[in-house]
Amino acid sequence: MSQENVALVKSLYEAFGRGDVPTVLAAMDPAIEWNEAENFPYADKNPYVGPTAIVEGVFARLGGEWDGFSVALEELLDAGDTVVATGRYGGAYKKTGIRIHSQFAHVWRLRGGKIVKFQQYTDTLQAAKAVGA
Repeated sequence: MSQENVALVKSLYEAFGRGDVPTVLAAMDPAIEWNEAENFPYADKNPYVGPTAIVEGVFARLGGEWDGFSVALEELLDAGDTVVATGRYGGAYKKTGIRIHSQFAHVWRLRGGKIVKFQQYTDTLQAAKAVGA
């Protein structure tokens, strides 16, 4: 199952890049637990439980508050039912115009072909500066 998990996670980054949020949501378990990095601007409601909470608390805010927000995948690491992704975020925060180009690591946990848990790690200082915190 491990190669299938890597392929699924890779397909999610591709879908996100196309703006295909329904495909991303379809891969989530109904009880998915999503955690933004501690001190990241959207960690205020951690953990987000369920796809609706993730859309409202993370995806909608990213789309509404950033110009050109992007997630550039660099590497996927296969750890069986866990997949680790590394890459970079890009974009400019609309209110300040400040751009980010920050590293990230994402830890995806899967069960039965669905995402059951997500943990983000990133440069929270860079994000805080961009949002004017």
